[in-house]
Amino acid sequence: MNRLSYHFAAAALAMAACLPHGGHAAPIQVLSEGFDNLAGLSDWVLVNRSLPPGTGWFQGNPDVFIAESGADDAYAAANFLGAANGIGLVDNWLVTPVLNLSGWTRLSFFTNRAGAPGFDDRIEVRFAAGSGTGPEAFGALLASIGGDGFPAQWQQWNRSIAAEGPGRFAFRYRGDTADLDYVGLDTVSVVTGVPEPASWLLIAGGAGLLAFGRRRPVR
Repeated sequence: MNRLSYHFAAAALAMAACLPHGGHAAPIQVLSEGFDNLAGLSDWVLVNRSLPPGTGWFQGNPDVFIAESGADDAYAAANFLGAANGIGLVDNWLVTPVLNLSGWTRLSFFTNRAGAPGFDDRIEVRFAAGSGTGPEAFGALLASIGGDGFPAQWQQWNRSIAAEGPGRFAFRYRGDTADLDYVGLDTVSVVTGVPEPASWLLIAGGAGLLAFGRRRPVR
């Protein structure tokens, strides 16, 4: 490593060492769910507010597509039958247990859809501080996945939010039945007490400098 690269690397390491730790020894995973048995979920809330209500979220159907991980049917699914007889407006909620959050929190999950042409499946991801399950509690919209931005294959998504104390995340499948087909949700994880996003950017910048140093030829 030449002298200039060495100084860049040293500066990057020094910046990383000075990052605030946010008062947490290490990030804590407070939720990990692979939906092996949707009917047996503990403390999750399934609410169907469709007009008129039909089928809620259900165990995945491997004949449509298989799970992202685990058994072939180990995922949560929803479809146009959320409204009775497939006619009406679907508004189908799958809400996590109450989680004890401490600072920056990262939600990770996978989605998939059947992929038939002509449909516009959509999943909203929302957050509520506290333990409420009513729609008025979930005012924080973290993501709206639909249209061309909804891949017809398993895709991982990550969202972060700063929260202290109890909170819940919700997955809301919604739309007119004429526009909906079939979606899947799998491998939901929540980790709290993670470094602030600005800290991650600083670390990433340092890593880039280190990589830059390695790529320079030795003279």
